[in-house]
Amino acid sequence: FCTPCLQECLKPKKPVCGVCRSTLSPGSRALDLEKQIEMTETTCNGCNKKMYLSKMRSHAASCSKYQNYIMEGVKAVTKEPLHNTRNFPNRFTFPCPYCSEKNFDQEGLVEHCKMLHSMDAKQVVCPICASMPWGDPNYRSANFMEHLQRRHRFSYDTFVVCDYDADEDDMMAQVLMRSLRDK
Repeated sequence: FCTPCLQECLKPKKPVCGVCRSTLSPGSRALDLEKQIEMTETTCNGCNKKMYLSKMRSHAASCSKYQNYIMEGVKAVTKEPLHNTRNFPNRFTFPCPYCSEKNFDQEGLVEHCKMLHSMDAKQVVCPICASMPWGDPNYRSANFMEHLQRRHRFSYDTFVVCDYDADEDDMMAQVLMRSLRDK
């Protein structure tokens, strides 16, 4: 996982698994894995220098030949700049469908509805689903609170890169560019 995704999963309020979103309980360090990383040798793809995996990240940050190697790979998969001028729906902040309070992120909307509207039986449209390409802005959930708990335990943006309509090649190019930017 990249750092922003891990940080999202490890929020102090409720750390969750990066895959299934189950609540994490305190655990112990994977000492066997740490030892394996310390003892496994690899070769830098830029300068061909041999080193242990545990040293590779710091080496890659300072090895200009490795950075050139990465940039060549990015150039090979990048077609054109991924700018699109069409209007995108807001998929980051949502109004409460019960009281119309605005600007909740997904987690905030879930918490707000649990605290203030858990007993409201009114059928409402889920603003999160309505903002998605596959969402029906007219569908009213029979049990909105259950819907929130089942469908919105995690953010879609954890799994989807920027443009929900982009093809797989474009998404891969975006991921590669972000990984280089987020050193």
